[in-house]
Amino acid sequence: MKLSHFLPLVALWLSAAVYIPAVATPRSADAKAAAIDRVDPTFWWVGMKNPKLQLLVHGAGIGSSTVTLNYAGVTVDGVEKVENPNYLLVNLTVSPSAKPGKLPLQFQGAKKVKYEYELRARSTDASRTQGLTQADFIYLLMPDRFSNGDPKNDVVKGTRVNHIARDSMYARHGGDLRGIQNHFGHLKQLGVTAIWPTPLVENNMPKASYHGYAVTDGYRIDPRYGTNAEYVQFVQAAHGQGLKVVQDIVLNHWGSFHYLFLDKPAANWFHQFPAFTRSNYNAYALNDPYGSKRDYTLFNDGWFDTTMPDVNQSNPAVATYLIQNFIWCVESTGIDAFRIDTYPYSEPNFLMAFGKALAGEFPKLAMFGEAWEYTSAEQAFFAQNILPPVNGFKSNLPAVLDFITTAAIGDALKGDNGDLANLYRSLQSDWMYTDASRNVLFLDNHDMSRFYSVIGEDFNKYKMAMTWLLTLRGIPQIYYGAEVLMKNFSNPDGLVRADFPGGWAGDKANYFTSRPGQAGETFDYVSKLANYRKAHPVLSMGKLMQFIPQDGVYTYFRYNDAGECVMIIANNTKTEKQVDGNRFAERTAGFSSGVEVMSGAALADLKVLRVPAQTAWVVELRK
Repeated sequence: MKLSHFLPLVALWLSAAVYIPAVATPRSADAKAAAIDRVDPTFWWVGMKNPKLQLLVHGAGIGSSTVTLNYAGVTVDGVEKVENPNYLLVNLTVSPSAKPGKLPLQFQGAKKVKYEYELRARSTDASRTQGLTQADFIYLLMPDRFSNGDPKNDVVKGTRVNHIARDSMYARHGGDLRGIQNHFGHLKQLGVTAIWPTPLVENNMPKASYHGYAVTDGYRIDPRYGTNAEYVQFVQAAHGQGLKVVQDIVLNHWGSFHYLFLDKPAANWFHQFPAFTRSNYNAYALNDPYGSKRDYTLFNDGWFDTTMPDVNQSNPAVATYLIQNFIWCVESTGIDAFRIDTYPYSEPNFLMAFGKALAGEFPKLAMFGEAWEYTSAEQAFFAQNILPPVNGFKSNLPAVLDFITTAAIGDALKGDNGDLANLYRSLQSDWMYTDASRNVLFLDNHDMSRFYSVIGEDFNKYKMAMTWLLTLRGIPQIYYGAEVLMKNFSNPDGLVRADFPGGWAGDKANYFTSRPGQAGETFDYVSKLANYRKAHPVLSMGKLMQFIPQDGVYTYFRYNDAGECVMIIANNTKTEKQVDGNRFAERTAGFSSGVEVMSGAALADLKVLRVPAQTAWVVELRK
């Protein structure tokens, strides 16, 4: 998420919610009304690797209470009062010997209150939380814009947007979990193995809530998508179909209608300034050896936007709240991965604590972050890398979205005879990563102009880009509609977030079932290559060797120790190129011929290669 992609929404939001200084605004603490109306996390489990648990308890006047508990294996370590008398932090230790059940917590203040807190048994289902590998192919979609499978949840009582309007790019359109699940077959036919919906948790904002990045409750699926139980069923159904689920999460900020912002536990739960202060959106301030403290603070503590309060992750209670929330998300659903929005904007020490805690509980959980940076070194700084720590920060995030390679592919294919050097160099820069193969490679997303439009709707170039996407190192990700040539520019963002044709009853076109012309050709091309990739792990999990581009031709190989080898050779010019295959003898030795995977054409001679203009070949080498 970048500010430049968000500005068109600011005017809309200002009419609904503006910057509010972060002061605690407690409700009445009338002891006669004392009752507990919410506890986060909403429930927990026995057998977690970290036995510590901190409950955030809300209820009128609850902050003056002491807490006792009589339950085998669980102890109350103490309570912490906060500025707002309607909140209390309760610290527990859940020992390995504790059994699932209801904890009878006794709160003694002006009035005695009993609350039964549920401890559950952890799931032993081996299909849960599988993680991601290079063998996966991720499909990114916006759930509100993909398909409406349950019209009954289009309008939900109590939400601030109580209507749908498909003719408005900022309104809700009605897509939901059921709509996604109805089209698992489309995804599987395409060769997809993992689904990444933009945030599904509650976004009860009065304007533009459809995108999901201004969260108002991290413990509740937005009811216009479904219920918490339906989300668990969705994950289970996806796993049953061989599809993994990536959950999109936001650490850095919440929406200004988040319940903890409207009724703050304490002022120091959020970064505050005398007047509204934006982030400077410049991550270089974090590791600039000559940088100023002011720039560092503005980047980390400034608000992403007027309706996105910046949470204070240096507050231990806030850090614990966030970490427990996302542990809860994984354990309660069995999701396979997190995509972390605006990753660099969070407090660096918190990011290290978050990564350590999540990896400690879920060793297989995949995590990749949005680090939309403009140099290879800056991008690598935010993933696990071999670089030295800076200001005490050493990233433990396994992977990032590879914006650098995305930009390089764009540079190569914009205009005539585009520059291939940046693409070569983007991969050469992988030396900085602990394992760059975990990075997520993509052509476009919900914040970017659609790639087909970026390259002037050139179909041959588009096929070349898809070839690179599915054959380079890393985990490929495709944005919904890219497989059927959906197009437009992100000015404003809503133009690249159109409804998928056929996702709503009565749509004039249904691209789930019938894809005319080049839309169908694109789907077939991506499907064939993605499914070949799935059937031939050498193309996804194999080693990579690239050769410096020459004369507008870029060549690389995917190969393994079992003797399998695939050559990818792309002619990025407008004329046929004759390529001396002897240059690649390091990889072609022992092979005498090949088959071009997409056309089925035989290549009888690997020493002289005649590659057509604006064409990428995927050649399975034969002995």
